[in-house]
Amino acid sequence: MTKILLIVHVLAAIIAIGPVTVAASAFPAAARRAAAESDSDQALGAVRNLHRICRVYATVGVVVPVFGLATANSLHVLGDAWLIVSIVLTTVAAGVLALLVLPGQSAVLENLGAVASAKLAMSTGVFNLLWATVTVLMIVRPGSTTGA
Repeated sequence: MTKILLIVHVLAAIIAIGPVTVAASAFPAAARRAAAESDSDQALGAVRNLHRICRVYATVGVVVPVFGLATANSLHVLGDAWLIVSIVLTTVAAGVLALLVLPGQSAVLENLGAVASAKLAMSTGVFNLLWATVTVLMIVRPGSTTGA
């Protein structure tokens, strides 16, 4: 059962978190382009699509920590420091996404003329850095017996 939980956890992370990180990273540049080409429906459509990808996959991404906790419980590592740090960083990343990135994207969509892309790009960068750190912790797992 542990292997199935781990497979679902890893697949969910790849399928859900990957698109959010890519779409969120592409959003500020696409928004600047759409603001510069104010008469371009195609540029605005791209920005809307990137925001939709972030919203939808962020919702789907809830599966990642759910199956992560189930896997950790199955492996009896819920009290390990690396996992606790990963949980905290995942919570912070979710907060950055929910409280800064997605609302920032919505604000940009409401008023493309006043793009605050530097702050949004910074928030997105923090979100991506947090996920990269969690990924490294999941792979390296201090104290792992795999020798990896």
